[in-house]
Amino acid sequence: MAGRRQWQGGTGTLRVPGRDAAVPVEIAATYGPRRRGLLGRDGIEGAILLTPCNSVHTFKMRFAIDVAYLDKELRVVDLHVMQPGRLGRPRLRARHVLEAAAGAMAGWGLRPGVQVVIG
Repeated sequence: MAGRRQWQGGTGTLRVPGRDAAVPVEIAATYGPRRRGLLGRDGIEGAILLTPCNSVHTFKMRFAIDVAYLDKELRVVDLHVMQPGRLGRPRLRARHVLEAAAGAMAGWGLRPGVQVVIG
């Protein structure tokens, strides 16, 4: 399909237009890494991108997280802080989910409507 990015697992950099910060991002693009996500960790430096994904949970998580639901153009369609032990609602327009430690995304300037770049 022309114009569609085929995501590969690995690492990359998250950039928010108008901000100087370059945030390290893990890319979980296959079933195993998406399923594992942040489970079993005590924190994360940067963020993790789950793709494809439109819903997450925080069962068995050790810390609160910021969750940004992104559409196919990597535009933030919704943003929430989730405490451990919660089940998030699916977001129908979301194609990707970005997770980070609670409070991190506000510092990066993320809010609904912002389009991010991951490279």
